[in-house]
Amino acid sequence: MRTYMAKKGEVEQRWHLVDGDDKVVGRLASRIARVLMGKHRPEYTPHIDTGDYIVVVNAAKVRFTGRKAENKRYYHYTGHPGGLRERTVSNLLANKPEEILYLAVRRMLPKTRLGRQMIQKLKIYPGAEHPHEAQQPQPLTLK
Repeated sequence: MRTYMAKKGEVEQRWHLVDGDDKVVGRLASRIARVLMGKHRPEYTPHIDTGDYIVVVNAAKVRFTGRKAENKRYYHYTGHPGGLRERTVSNLLANKPEEILYLAVRRMLPKTRLGRQMIQKLKIYPGAEHPHEAQQPQPLTLK
């Protein structure tokens, strides 16, 4: 018996549509990261990108549990002395609602070249409209 290892370009990558309306950010992000990595497939191979494309709509309507909406902060360091910047969840939801889900998913992916390749397959839109109708994304049911 031999273990099957997928080769690059051998696995067909499908397109999925996810509605973020009233979904909890962390749970939604972990399920999206799983599909982006390809762990939902039987032919998953760790060193090959076997994941699918994900289109997320209504990203502005995601929610947080508990008091994270008031207390959670996102930090960014500019590289200069005194350059630590912080943003709150309410600030991000008002200005860049898709950034919250993007950061949550990106931090769950591998921190390698393969992880950077995987995150490019994630398309996030704050409203219900998206320009990927030609790819015919299938609705993805997240348990």
